[in-house]
Amino acid sequence: MKDRYTTLIIDDERLAREEVRRALEGYPEFEIVGEANNAEVAISLIEKEQPDIIFLDIHMPGKSGFDLLEELGTVPEVVFTTAYDQYAVQAFEVNALDYLVKPLRDERFVKTIEKVKVELQKKEEAQKAPLASHQKIFIKDGEKVYFIALSEIRLVESMDNYVRLYFGNQKAMVKRSLNQLEEKLDPNTFFRANRSQIINTEYIEEIQPYFNNKLRIVMTTGETVDLSTRQSVAFKNRNSL
Repeated sequence: MKDRYTTLIIDDERLAREEVRRALEGYPEFEIVGEANNAEVAISLIEKEQPDIIFLDIHMPGKSGFDLLEELGTVPEVVFTTAYDQYAVQAFEVNALDYLVKPLRDERFVKTIEKVKVELQKKEEAQKAPLASHQKIFIKDGEKVYFIALSEIRLVESMDNYVRLYFGNQKAMVKRSLNQLEEKLDPNTFFRANRSQIINTEYIEEIQPYFNNKLRIVMTTGETVDLSTRQSVAFKNRNSL
């Protein structure tokens, strides 16, 4: 279980944001990493902070809370906070964890926090398990959007705080570290080649001896990947009879 959950408060009214902030004071495990007073600022903050949970107003100037969610590539858990009660059905249709009507009531907020903790812990446990290779994932790279099976990804490369995914004749950047992504990939299919690359072993065409007892992998696409000394040994051990 995580000892903190990163949290954003999104509401165009300063007093409403302060109300949520005060309500969270009794729950130090919820770390407020930012506030936003409109959807545009909120989208930038969400992409930067990748929060676990957002407390989101529905009625805001310009784009509504629902509009905001539609523009996100990765959607965190959501608790709606609003002065109106007629949007509850729509809120749960977008899988919000809860729907709070302002002004917030202490006893109601306690129940919300309990629900949020349970769901975040479930999500945390689910994230520990590797994803099946046939499972499809949603990738948003700038203006481009992809929905592909993990089995289609043949190579993953580290690019600072991002990884570049190679699939078909496409490439896409995702804001994840290579270590974070490795934890989610099926180790029976994906193999860490070196400090900066992971390969899909289903795309191996040829294995060549390389200098200093290393191995060079030739992919079905013609790309070559050199295994580090340590990973060359691990690859041999993994695939020996």
